[in-house]
Amino acid sequence: MNWDDADTPRPAARNLRVLMPLLAFLRPYRRRIVFGLVALVVGSGAILAFGGVLRLLVDAGLGPEDPAGLNRALVLLLVVVTVMAIGVGARIYLVTWLGERVVADLRRAVFANVIRLDPAFFEQTRTGEVISRLTADATLIQTVVGTTLTIAARNLLLIVGGLVLMFLSSPPLAALLVAGLPAVAVPVWLLGRRVRRLSRRTQDRVADVGARTDETLYAIETVQAHGREDAERGRHASAVEAAFGMATRRAATGALLAAAVMLLMFGLIAGVLWIGGHRVLDGMMTPGELAAFLFYAALVAGSIAALSEVTNELLRAAGAAERLLELAEVRSGPPWPRHPEALADPVRGEIALEDVVFAYPTRPQPPALDGVSLRVRPGESVALVGPSGSGKSTLFRLLLRFHDPDAGCIRLDGHDLRRLRPDELRRHIAVVPQEPVLFSGTVRENVAYGVPDASDAALQAAAEAAHARGFIEALPEGWDTALGERGVRLSGGQRARLALARALLRKPAVLLLDEATSALDAESEREVQAALEEVRHARTVLTIAHRLATVQSADWIVVLDGGRVVGEGTHAELLAQGGLYARLAALQFADADALA
Repeated sequence: MNWDDADTPRPAARNLRVLMPLLAFLRPYRRRIVFGLVALVVGSGAILAFGGVLRLLVDAGLGPEDPAGLNRALVLLLVVVTVMAIGVGARIYLVTWLGERVVADLRRAVFANVIRLDPAFFEQTRTGEVISRLTADATLIQTVVGTTLTIAARNLLLIVGGLVLMFLSSPPLAALLVAGLPAVAVPVWLLGRRVRRLSRRTQDRVADVGARTDETLYAIETVQAHGREDAERGRHASAVEAAFGMATRRAATGALLAAAVMLLMFGLIAGVLWIGGHRVLDGMMTPGELAAFLFYAALVAGSIAALSEVTNELLRAAGAAERLLELAEVRSGPPWPRHPEALADPVRGEIALEDVVFAYPTRPQPPALDGVSLRVRPGESVALVGPSGSGKSTLFRLLLRFHDPDAGCIRLDGHDLRRLRPDELRRHIAVVPQEPVLFSGTVRENVAYGVPDASDAALQAAAEAAHARGFIEALPEGWDTALGERGVRLSGGQRARLALARALLRKPAVLLLDEATSALDAESEREVQAALEEVRHARTVLTIAHRLATVQSADWIVVLDGGRVVGEGTHAELLAQGGLYARLAALQFADADALA
């Protein structure tokens, strides 16, 4: 599923059944739900009791011969108000707690699923879209679970209770009022469908704003370097205005719905009042009975009007829940084996590719790898070279099992990777990417990211091996220096060495280096290359390199072109064979000689 296309129509929630999966998140808190329902019933019952108090007040309490009746009515009124206050207060606290708790659990469940999705999912889905679902949509659901649902339940209780008491007070008038209710239901049904569609579209436009903001701020240096501030401001403003326009359309439709319901309902009550007034004048009803009936009628009318607004909110939540639960249920990436095999301890690091064919789903032709066979012995250092698009990075992604081959097989220590749990496989592989990824914590937190409980001695040893200890200790607060978002306070070379230290700390059986020294200056590159020479004997090392000078000491060099292996051997052997490697070497070393 591709959620990145803002113009792709997203299916709207057709009804409130999409909220049903949220019941699974409510189930662990059944006791609090019961207490909340009791408080809801008590509070609603107290409101309904007002009708009886009103009848007593009019018929007995306001009579000139019975001042004691007035006192009794007022005492009863005070009791009813006290009970109602207790019920309302308890209900508000309990349901607010439930709303916050359910949304916290929902966010955790959704993020737990998202974090396991393979990188291909995020190639097709904007990060801002995911963030919007975890924040804006979840907040809307919290409002519904913590407030709107109980308001809906309270109004339903008041409608049912009010109708029952209306029939007990005056069956003819109650029958007349109920007969006119279909006139209220028609606009609710017609306008409700439109509100439902607009609610989903509004949430989608809000997600577009978040995605646009995230993308622009992530690339803020590029934006400013190209003088595109005004253009990005305009694009962002367009997204904001689109969200605003959709929201106002939804608000206008919702307002029309509420106004229509209120007008029709209270118009119906006015007709009933005219008939009821004549029944009082004819002696068929007491003034207290008419007052109580009108109270119940107004209560039912107000509850129906409020229920229409609540339905609007529920429909908005239905759209938000549908979007959020999609993230909780989506599956992406290679399947986990039902009966995984276990790697022997220690892992030796032997890698074998057997006629591997793989094509990315988004670009099936030509395949990224086409019949690649390769064997890497434990502790061997192998360099992968070739032009861009030759399949080098794809091979790394397959080794990490971000994807599975379309044909052929990849093995680690004789085990087909498809028979291993991805997390178990990746525990023995460390990657140093071409663009080092750092987090906004401290130096210590970044280096220890893969081994959070690492000792200070282990951290320092890893930093020493990556030739990073010197600059770390020179930072203002040493290991406790905060790096800022994405490590912006460090130079490119420093970020690369921290990423290398983080990889070495894990003591992996297989180390993958994707142009790991490309961001380093010449001196730092020599230091890191020396460090790699020292550590590579304890593990299998695969290196992607475009600068051939960095791979001359590798045990074996594999040349890729167009997804195929077109050459293998040592640096000297490949030069003697001629072909692609020799041509690349001639170009690079000739440039180096000219520069010298």
